[in-house]
Amino acid sequence: MTERVVLAYSGGLDTSVAIGWIAEETRAEVIAVAVDVGQGGEDLDVIRKRALACGAVEAEVADARDEFAEEYCLPAIKANALYMDRYPLVSALSRPTIVKHLVAAARKHGATTVAHGCTGKGNDQVRFEAGIVALAPDLKCIAPVRDYAMTRDKAIAFCEAKGLPIATSRKSPYSIDQNVFGRAIETGFLEDIWNAPIEDIYEYTQDPALAREPDEVVISFEAGVPVALDGRPVTVLQAIQQLNERAGAQGIGRIDMVEDRLVGIKSREVYEAPGAIALITAHQELESVTVERELARYKRGVEQRWSELVYDGQWFSPLKRALDGFVDEANRHVTGDVRMTLHGGRAVVTGRRSQQSLYDFNLATYDTGDTFDQSAAKGFIDIYSLSSKIAAKRDLA
Repeated sequence: MTERVVLAYSGGLDTSVAIGWIAEETRAEVIAVAVDVGQGGEDLDVIRKRALACGAVEAEVADARDEFAEEYCLPAIKANALYMDRYPLVSALSRPTIVKHLVAAARKHGATTVAHGCTGKGNDQVRFEAGIVALAPDLKCIAPVRDYAMTRDKAIAFCEAKGLPIATSRKSPYSIDQNVFGRAIETGFLEDIWNAPIEDIYEYTQDPALAREPDEVVISFEAGVPVALDGRPVTVLQAIQQLNERAGAQGIGRIDMVEDRLVGIKSREVYEAPGAIALITAHQELESVTVERELARYKRGVEQRWSELVYDGQWFSPLKRALDGFVDEANRHVTGDVRMTLHGGRAVVTGRRSQQSLYDFNLATYDTGDTFDQSAAKGFIDIYSLSSKIAAKRDLA
C-alpha cells in the first residue's frame, strides 16, 4: 500500500511546490488540507483545485472561522492572554486549530505522516509537531523547507520545471501570517530593530495619528463571553470581526516588539490585532469589577503561564487543559457591560456595569452614607503589621 502524507496547505508557492517535492522525496501520495481561520485571500474552492492541479491525490478545505473564534480565540480572551504582556497570540492560536484538522484528515485517509511548511528557526514548527504528537503519537512529521532544504530559489525552479499553476515572480519583502484574530509581519527591513515600521506594512489598522471622530462602543459579556456590541447580539466571530473594523479604523492594536522565541532567539515582530486588543481590554476591566481580589491576583499569574504554554505550542498539554478549567471557573461571574472610547490608537474604558458586581457604592463612597467601619482599621493595621514590627525591633537593635 502506498504511503500517504497529509500536508498543511495554504495555496501559496511553498506549499504548492511541497506537494510534488514530498511525492518525489518520499514516494508517498499527498493529501492537501487547507483551513480557513479568517485569513482572507482566495476562495477555498480555488485553493482546493490548485492543490489537485499541483499533484495532490486528495484535497480538503475547511471553513473553521467560527470554530477558531469560539474554541481558540475565546479561551484567550477569557485568559487575557498576552505573551510578554503584549502579544495576543495571533499565530499561536491558529496552529492547534489547523493541527486538529490535519490529524482528522490523516485518520480519514490512512496517512502515516503529516507535513508542514515551517522553517527550522521559528515557533510554528514546534506548535505543529507538538500538537500533532499530542493528538496522534503514532504520526510522523516532516517539514520540506527544514528537512529537505527546500529554499525559495529551489521552490521556484521546481515550480517552473513542473509547470505548476502558481505565480512565482512577485514576493513580498515581509513574512506575513494573518487570521481573524490579527496579523503578524516580520523579516525584510524590520529585521533591523532600529528601523521604524512604515505605514505600508499595515492592513488591519489605519494610521492612529490621522484626525477622525472617536467611536464609542458598549461590549456585553456573559461568563466572560462577548455576546453583544451596542446591545446587538453577536457570535464570538462577529464580535472579533466587527471590532477589527471599528478598532482598526482608529489605529488600535498595533504592536512592535522584540519577543523571545521558543527556539532561543529574539525576533522583531510587528502585529496588528484591533479586535483582540479591544476585547481583552474590555474583559480585563469587567473582571476588575466582578472577580474577588485573591482570585484576581492569582489569575494574573495563571494568565502569564497560560500565554506561555500556548505560545510554546502546548495547547493540548495536560497543564494547559487544567488551567483552562481554572480560567473558566474564574470567569463564572464575568457578566456585564463595558463602555469604551476607540480613538487615536487607544481603547479607553469609560464605564462598566454588572449585576455580578462586587463594587459596593456605600462601602466605596467618602460622602454621607458611607457604611465602611473606619474605626476597625486601626486594629487591623496593628495586627497586619505586627510581624514586620517585631522583625524591625530585632533588625534595628
